[in-house]
Amino acid sequence: MVSISSSKFIPFNVSFPFLEDLAGSLFARLIFSLLITHKQPRAMLIRDRILDFRRIPASQLRPNPRNWRTHPAAQQEAMRGMLAEIGYADALLVRERDDGTLELIDGHLRAELSPASEVPVLVLDLDDNEAAQLLALHDPLAAMADTDQELLNDLLAEVETRNEALRKQLDALASPIDIQPVNDETTEVAIPEIYQVVVECQNEEEQQAVYESLTAAGHRCRLVNL
Repeated sequence: MVSISSSKFIPFNVSFPFLEDLAGSLFARLIFSLLITHKQPRAMLIRDRILDFRRIPASQLRPNPRNWRTHPAAQQEAMRGMLAEIGYADALLVRERDDGTLELIDGHLRAELSPASEVPVLVLDLDDNEAAQLLALHDPLAAMADTDQELLNDLLAEVETRNEALRKQLDALASPIDIQPVNDETTEVAIPEIYQVVVECQNEEEQQAVYESLTAAGHRCRLVNL
């Protein structure tokens, strides 16, 4: 409804129904859009940090001086068996340093076990802090996954290997260690009462004399120098 007023004309009202319908429709669309936006969170923007895929001789890859993972003999033997039977089925993660060298983030053991091999690598676009974060969390995040033992046992029943180290690893997966819950109950331990006397001496000769005297009297003594 539009009202028009003028000093020369008598005030009157003019109605434009189509304008009112249009305004109502736009307002309803705005409210609906706000509700939809509020209820549905925006999708997380995930960046692709992979710059390039290359095949590089493993001997040319630079070990990361901050690598905190160590590799016991059993793991090394199992990895040798995997490389012998399967080969490379996953790329190593590296980043290019200012001097042009490629520094490892993940894949140190594989590079160490096959220095003469040309290995697949993913070159990542990471700064120092991001590289440190990935180095710290890459393996632990994967280790956080739970195990469906029934499905794992079905899978293991289909796996065959001639490598002894891999067979030991498969057997360990089939028979996980049963960790018993810790008993929170406190067990009281009886501690016998002991009564002691500390004698302060002026020198070593006096200390020896007191010790011999008390020992001769049947007391258990120990010499202590502070």
